Amino acid sequence: MDTNNDLSAEAGVRVMMRVMIVDDEPFARQELAMLLGEIGGCEVAASCADAIEALKLLNSQIFDLLFLDIQMPVIDGFELLSMIEPSRMPHVVFVTAYDEFALKAFEEKTLDYLLKPVEKARLKKTFAKFQDRVQQAQPPDHEVPELQHIPCLCGNRVKLVQPAEVEAVRSDQSGVRLLLAEGECFTELTLKVLVERTALLRCHRQFLINPDRIEAIQLLDQGLAEIRTRGGRTLPVSRRYLRQLRERLGF
Repeated sequence: MDTNNDLSAEAGVRVMMRVMIVDDEPFARQELAMLLGEIGGCEVAASCADAIEALKLLNSQIFDLLFLDIQMPVIDGFELLSMIEPSRMPHVVFVTAYDEFALKAFEEKTLDYLLKPVEKARLKKTFAKFQDRVQQAQPPDHEVPELQHIPCLCGNRVKLVQPAEVEAVRSDQSGVRLLLAEGECFTELTLKVLVERTALLRCHRQFLINPDRIEAIQLLDQGLAEIRTRGGRTLPVSRRYLRQLRERLGF
């Protein structure tokens, strides 16, 4: 038996783990994928060069382990965690060349923290920790901070929007769009994440509103209402969320 390529025998792996690697350095992604292949017991289901690419996949697929670089352009590893829905959060292993991030990584309650270059023996210990969590039926546990920025796709560039700049949010078949003073832009973040990690309020199944951008609320028949924003937009308010708005806004 090949002891260098049999994690299943050593750690009792019963199913193939789905792994995502996120690192802006191609060589680092390739090297880690090679080590994971040598250890066995997992499938590198995604290898991403940035947080935006990773977020799109995390919103559409389920992963067991996320190997995440900390220092990346535009959106770093810590900020990416604040953008993932709790129900889709995998167990997280930070992989970085800078050990000063270790304390913050464990404050985020990540599964493990690996220094580059990653050693096979150390990686096997990470898998053992994962197996312990799985056998004890412990879900991923992260203290996720509020969103500081909302990443948006504007043409071929990524724009970071502060939540306070958002007037409203609309969701439709094309995706989630931020309504800003200067127009609209698409984001990979879900309405659920935006509601839970910003001050935005839900006013309709498909709309969120920034309470600081409300100019007036017009009450309509049948328990409905409309919001007029300071930017001149009109948003629907459904019966379900009108009561919540009344409680939050005190009217």
